[in-house]
Amino acid sequence: MHLVKQAAAGMAVSGGIRFLPIYGQSGSGKTSAAQELSTHLPECEVFTLTREAIESQESLNAAVHAQWKRRLPPKLLIAVVDQYEENVARRTDVPTRFVEALSLLDRGELRTNPTLFLWLTTSKEFQGDLAEATSRNERILVARSFEIAGPVQAAWPQIIEETFEFHNHGQMLADFDVLRDDLDEISYASGTIGQAIEEVGRRLGPHASRLQDISDYQVVMAWPVTGSRIDRILAFTLPGDGYKLDWNAFYRAHDQNAHVSLPFHALNRARLYFDVRLVPIAVADLHALSHDLENIGAPLAPSYLERFKKSHLYSVVEGSYDPAAASRLRARESKRADDAATWYETVTDQPVLLGRRMARIFSNVGLPAKHEASVTAKNHTARTDILVQRVGGGSPAKVLLELKAFSTKNTMPAAIRDAVRGTLRKYAQLGGFLERQ
Repeated sequence: MHLVKQAAAGMAVSGGIRFLPIYGQSGSGKTSAAQELSTHLPECEVFTLTREAIESQESLNAAVHAQWKRRLPPKLLIAVVDQYEENVARRTDVPTRFVEALSLLDRGELRTNPTLFLWLTTSKEFQGDLAEATSRNERILVARSFEIAGPVQAAWPQIIEETFEFHNHGQMLADFDVLRDDLDEISYASGTIGQAIEEVGRRLGPHASRLQDISDYQVVMAWPVTGSRIDRILAFTLPGDGYKLDWNAFYRAHDQNAHVSLPFHALNRARLYFDVRLVPIAVADLHALSHDLENIGAPLAPSYLERFKKSHLYSVVEGSYDPAAASRLRARESKRADDAATWYETVTDQPVLLGRRMARIFSNVGLPAKHEASVTAKNHTARTDILVQRVGGGSPAKVLLELKAFSTKNTMPAAIRDAVRGTLRKYAQLGGFLERQ
């Protein structure tokens, strides 16, 4: 960046063009760095020269002049030659002929149009040839041996994650069983970030097929919340993606010691296999349906059942949740909410009774549900709080609802993290990804 600014300053004083041959190992980020210049210097325009423009004086003139004749020409034009020497290895006169063409442009119309030419190469020898070719017009040479080393190695894992998500509509690498510790290992063993990216690509192939191994069950963690604690739950989930568990948020909530000691691969496989969701539900949507929990046959008012059917939890369990049509779940201040919050603190020590009532609520709104049900997957058995049967051909047909009935005072990030981890461990054992201890 500093050399680009230096070249621009020089052209502002003396006019003409400038030339900078850039060396960097394959995968060091030369191309990305060149293309990103326009992001950091909005007044400049970056474009890549074609093979014809490199080999022909006439084509080079036409390509550069076309950029300057645009309706809104830039203050600085940057033309990039991207690793062309592989195609011209036997044509040793290319450096000399190209630089001579630049010298003609420097003495011609471009003397008043600041243009910087960058030649990206993976060969130090070729970089030297390019620099030497400017011997008769050294003024245009910005630097002889500039090298791009790329970002520091410690930053590669995060860069790779963010790049993958950007190019795959927000999908995480963890969805393909490639976790941060894998990226750390790959980065440590790679010479450049490009090599690390290639290795990640090789690992994606065999893991992608695992996503086709779909479980007969879906796991939904239901977390009753009050007030601003809704946002604490939302920080661990992806409402725009059907309330899927946000693996990155869950992983970041652990310290470095946990990253080393905990079986994150097994937990992640359970997340993928059972398509784990984390859905907050406002306590106010449960309160009116949860009076007299010890009474199995307590009446459930139809109006309150209809209200429950409008909750995000119901639509996720039923399989019809549409983030585009659903309003954002947020805390609401009202007497109804205050009364529900007061009531909830009296029943968090009765999760079994609350789960039994929720099973009955789901059954009454058309989704047959059973409390404290045993389920089997991959020859392993576990007990779930509520087993809900989807109707109308929803897939998977069965939902395992895990009720997180904690005191609101315990709804802190660490408590959420630990509760999620406990559920993932349970279902990692059910799926056979983790041995029982």
